[in-house]
Amino acid sequence: MLYFDGAVGVAIFCLWVFCLADVIVTDDSLCRHLPKMFWLLVVLLVPLVGSILWLAIGRPRVRSAPSRPSRFPEYDRPGRHVAVNPDDDAEFLRQCRERAEQQRRRAKEQGL
Repeated sequence: MLYFDGAVGVAIFCLWVFCLADVIVTDDSLCRHLPKMFWLLVVLLVPLVGSILWLAIGRPRVRSAPSRPSRFPEYDRPGRHVAVNPDDDAEFLRQCRERAEQQRRRAKEQGL
């Protein structure tokens, strides 16, 4: 029975250390329900319950990994508008043409 109590204690300690490190390395914007500092205090002050709460409701949801790693992970945030092929976007092409025409007119006026 003594071995079982020691194993449970070691398992709880390992869970606490894992959750503490996970809270520390998680980006502030990805923490759910509470700010990161509050999660850190909860996990520090109430080790077992805080760790379980962090894993259950505070930890960011795991997204499926992209097929290839992004060179710019700051652009992988949820809800970000994904660019489309500019050749398929008639409004974008119209704006580009208008801007180019304005630049041509300005250059012509300046005598370039």
